[in-house]
Amino acid sequence: MAETLLGTTRRTSRRVRLYSSAGIMAAVLLAVLLVPPLVQLDQQAVDLSARLRPPSWEHPFGTDDVGRDLLLRCVYGLRVSLLVGVVAGLTATVVGTAVGALAAASGGWVDRLVMRLVDTFSSVPHLLLGIFIVAMFRPGVGPVIVSIALTHWLSTARIVRSEVLSLRSRPFIDAAISGGASRSRVVVRHLLPAVLPQAGLAAVLMVPHAMWHESALSFLGLGLPTHQASLGNLVQTARGSLLAGDWWPTLFPGLFLIVPTLALAGLAGAWRERINPRRRSELML
Repeated sequence: MAETLLGTTRRTSRRVRLYSSAGIMAAVLLAVLLVPPLVQLDQQAVDLSARLRPPSWEHPFGTDDVGRDLLLRCVYGLRVSLLVGVVAGLTATVVGTAVGALAAASGGWVDRLVMRLVDTFSSVPHLLLGIFIVAMFRPGVGPVIVSIALTHWLSTARIVRSEVLSLRSRPFIDAAISGGASRSRVVVRHLLPAVLPQAGLAAVLMVPHAMWHESALSFLGLGLPTHQASLGNLVQTARGSLLAGDWWPTLFPGLFLIVPTLALAGLAGAWRERINPRRRSELML
């Protein structure tokens, strides 16, 4: 009886976490898609007479140090950060999936060479390598996406390689090879479709990671231009206000970064339990 009640409680908790995460992400997507065209306000409009006003009915999140509405700035910043996170995350996942599948399917010296390259890139901290890449270009969205994509495909490559190595020993792969299927056909028709759920999970987890990476680069002044709203830029420009006791210019951009991260983590956890039911059943024992 106690085990049944515990299992029901866990299932209810997972369902609540899934629905709340999905609801938060739906609200975030609606905000970034609908607020800019519906709200006919210039998020760059400066009003020095309204600078650093605390949250109120007129400005729910207050204003920044030059009088701009912080709610509108946060929505625009989240829009840019989500764009960077999604594009960079998908690019890194595609590159990592291709490299991992190539290494595992080829085997031999190709596998060893590719994995040594992966280990070499992994030995350099992501942020340091990202700073080196963006420093070669002018600040903008493109260099930040390239920087994140080139430094975050390594974990996906390892995951896909391990999955493909596990699948290579399955009977249906042996049957396909015995039937005369070429190596490329086996990879495209059998191996890649089998690892797509894991690659999709890696892509979902990569989006918040890329958003934090973009925010770190922008906070250091190496990401997006300072006049362009992004969550990292908003936090960076609010440092002086925080030291002066004005908390809202730092708090709300930070929440706009943390809340979508937690929501995506909740969705990724539900996805992980769905594609790996054995792990879920073990957790319920």
